[in-house]
Parts: sequence; C-alpha cells; structure tokens
Amino acid sequence: MGIVSKEGINRLVREKLEEGSAVVDAVARDTAMHEVLAEAASATASALKAGRKLMVAGNGGSAADAQHLVAEFVSRLVEDRPALRAVALTTDTSILTAVGNDYGYEQVFERQLRGLGRRGDVFIAISTSGKSANVLAALRAAREIGVVTVGFTGTAPGAAEMLPLCHHMLAAPSDDTPLIQQVHITAAHAICEIVERNLFKK
Repeated sequence: MGIVSKEGINRLVREKLEEGSAVVDAVARDTAMHEVLAEAASATASALKAGRKLMVAGNGGSAADAQHLVAEFVSRLVEDRPALRAVALTTDTSILTAVGNDYGYEQVFERQLRGLGRRGDVFIAISTSGKSANVLAALRAAREIGVVTVGFTGTAPGAAEMLPLCHHMLAAPSDDTPLIQQVHITAAHAICEIVERNLFKK
C-alpha cells in the first residue's frame, strides 16, 4: 500500500469539504425543504407544549444522530430553559438485545414505540437509505397509534418507501451517506432551535 502524499491528502480534504458545502447549499436554496422543516418543528413544539414527547431512532451513524438530537432537547441547544420530553430508542441495550433476541432486529424500535408512544407524540425516523426495516416497522406502528411521523432520509431509490409513512419528509439531496448525515444533523439543529424559540422565547 502506497503512502498518500501531503498534496493528495490536502486535495482529498478540500474535495470532501466542497462536497459537503455543496449539498448543504442546495438545501439552503430549497424553499420546499424549508417548509418541511418548519412544519416538523411546529408539530414538535405543539406536541411538547401539550405534554407529549419526541422519540427518535436510527441505525449506526443515524443512531448517533438520534442520541445527539435528544441530548439537545433534554439538556439544551441554545436557550437556558427547562428540559424537554424526548427519548432516543437506540440507547437501552437490554431492550434492544431482548427484543432483537425474542422477536427479531426488525422490531427493536417498533416494540419500544408501541410501549412508549401515545397519540399526539412525534417520532423522527432517520434512515439514510430510506429502507431500514426496523425504522419502517416503527413508522408503520407510529401511524397506527396516531403519532406524528417525521422522516429523515436521502435520495437513494429505496427512500421512496418512507414517503407514505411520514407526515413530514426531509430527503437530503444526495445518495451518499456522509453527505446525507451532514444535512440531517443541520436540519435537526434547526428543528431544535425553532422549538426552543417557540416555547421559551424571551
């Protein structure tokens, strides 16, 4: 295996930063996507104000994003304010392994959603491919229960499976997982800050 030159490394860094900037810029110009984010944020703020909860789930890097977002709702993003009711369905290893072992990995989020979810709650489902079986199962359960569903995905062909299951759908304009994840965390921060301003603006 050859050693990459300093010039080669610098070129790769520049290319990756330019790719990331381009996809975020595309979202910044997409007014339809702005409407989706505003609607998702409004639904989340209304649910939390009414004493409902936010649930978030995803796999791998999307699990990390789910936990990241929930941490900011429970702790804070910008405003010093009371904790908000939010839970990541990705963190309890006993539940994940019990459900995975007894029922199958496809039900690890669905089972939690059926136990914790109530009509009027909000569920943010994160899947960069749009075809994660456990995320889709949880979305179907959420719709049955009466939970408001928000989908975060990309533009891969499989992402179309999420569309009919989501009240609000954010599809990052890319089929490249790292670029999709950049958009997802930026969008999640926007939703959290809008909720903070709606509920606790000074």
